Amino acid sequence: MTLELLQAQAQNCTACRLAEGRTRVVFGEGNPDANLMIVGEGPGEEEDKTGRPFVGKAGQLLNRILEAAGIPREEVYITNIVKCRPPQNRAPLPDEAKICTDKWLLKQIELIAPQIIVPLGAVAAEFFLGEKVSITKVRGKWYEWHGIKVFPMFHPAYLLRNPSRAPGSPKHLTWLDIQEVKRALDALPPKERRPVKAVSQEPLF
Repeated sequence: MTLELLQAQAQNCTACRLAEGRTRVVFGEGNPDANLMIVGEGPGEEEDKTGRPFVGKAGQLLNRILEAAGIPREEVYITNIVKCRPPQNRAPLPDEAKICTDKWLLKQIELIAPQIIVPLGAVAAEFFLGEKVSITKVRGKWYEWHGIKVFPMFHPAYLLRNPSRAPGSPKHLTWLDIQEVKRALDALPPKERRPVKAVSQEPLF
């Protein structure tokens, strides 16, 4: 099995009710050999139109967050818990999340073999932590899932609703979090090591 073959199979998926309302399957994109995998909740309107993850306003903010930390998006693999857009952008229901993760996400992780996974938001964090969680309590902490380091962060959509950059704000905490992810990436046996730049104490996104 290859990631390309898995993606081709996913295009025809009708395993859960979300398939009924989708325009495009949003399988994921990025480096198939990535050390870092980012897992969101589910596709939104722009993602449903394009078939690409994180291309709407939240995705544009995610790009700026990665860029500010010196993490090229093209070196990351980005996907979601569910591959089809939930109606009205609601959170995926537990049965939808289970069907989609069992069928697609677990296989993606097996094929890509990331060393670090960053779940964005509570729905994604709950999958990896195995219980219902508050993202404000679990973000910014390291966990382990089947030998892979897991580091939950706020979803960029949450940051769009909370734009303050004041110390202690979600944006400020995200800036600290993404720097921690960058430090952990740089500490891995590197495929290509990059010098760590001096960083601002203020969010750059």
